[in-house]
Amino acid sequence: MLLVFLGLKALLRNPYRSILTSLGIVIGVLSVIVLVSIGLGAKALVLQSIQNLGPNLLVVIPGSVTDSGAQVGGGTDTTLTVEDAQAIREDCPDVWNASGALRTAAQVQSPHANWSTVILGAEPNYLPVRDWHLAHGGFFGPEEEDSAARVAVLGRLVASRLFGLGNPVGNFIQINHSPFRVIGLLSSKGQSPMGMNQDDMVVIPLSTLQSQIMGVTYVGVILAAAGSPERVDDAKREIRDLLRLRHHIPPGGRPDFDIQALSDIAKTANRLSLILTVLLALIASISLFVGGIGILNIMLVSVRERTREIGIRMAIGARPRDILLQFLTESAALSFFGGLAGGLLGILSILAIRSFLGWPAPIPWEGSLLTVVGATFLGILFGLYPAWRASRLDPMEALRYE
Repeated sequence: MLLVFLGLKALLRNPYRSILTSLGIVIGVLSVIVLVSIGLGAKALVLQSIQNLGPNLLVVIPGSVTDSGAQVGGGTDTTLTVEDAQAIREDCPDVWNASGALRTAAQVQSPHANWSTVILGAEPNYLPVRDWHLAHGGFFGPEEEDSAARVAVLGRLVASRLFGLGNPVGNFIQINHSPFRVIGLLSSKGQSPMGMNQDDMVVIPLSTLQSQIMGVTYVGVILAAAGSPERVDDAKREIRDLLRLRHHIPPGGRPDFDIQALSDIAKTANRLSLILTVLLALIASISLFVGGIGILNIMLVSVRERTREIGIRMAIGARPRDILLQFLTESAALSFFGGLAGGLLGILSILAIRSFLGWPAPIPWEGSLLTVVGATFLGILFGLYPAWRASRLDPMEALRYE
């Protein structure tokens, strides 16, 4: 206990120097905590955006088109149809629901404004598959789909651009100069994992988009929802087998479609986020290392300045071990209090990021504690050599030192 008191007393003799020495540790701990929190927040945002696409969702996209022997790219073929989506609904036991969809871009006009947006053609069961809800009004049903009715459901952003903050239900809009009656307003979904604003779209019956706007018979994608997370793999296998049979693909032949499970995308995003968080923590740890070098430097200076003091202590009975422990106590105190201050500043910074930037940055309590402990250990490690040098001084030489 006496050694701790002596060590702290020695640090308080030069408070400004002690504070400046600890500043490197403060910045290092602050950086580690904040960057880890930002990485965890990014992970949460990605997983939330994937979850917003719909629970247990499987995405069936057409294959690639071969042009002069070269593969143009996935999703460019036109092999998927409404009948494929219907077959998936009826013949795949582990698929709870499925909907074909097709999209294009168009100019949308209201009596007072116009907006360029995405026009999504979908089947009546699109919202349940996506786990999406309506804020106002209703959605089109089988009758509107069968008759290719000109009805539309607006995303939040489109509604605000065309009609302001009011309820747009009952108004008319024009898509490619054709009138559509607004029958519903979608709830907000935000950004998708691919960076698309899901609120910036107009949903109309798939048959309307195919026959009256695009003049096609295919669908661009089929969205299928498995009955539960445990049934995703089985649903994926059933869809693959069914479409290979419907598209007359021989065993071992290359399919003209691809199936992606959002659960697989979430796992990949999880791994990438973890790698990103670790890299950010390692980069921030460089500041801790630099702070440790600062402690090493200042402790060597302190040993040199206090050589005569060390000689006097040894002359009156202090053992080398006592000298060693005193200097280790000083370096540990510098790093511990620096780490504690950095931890507190890190938590305050995270709270500020939440409040002013709206970033979902969690406070990594366990990581913060480990960082402070690690900073203290780093201070002891870098203070070991100066403490050893102090304990190895010759008492007679130290007493004669000026």
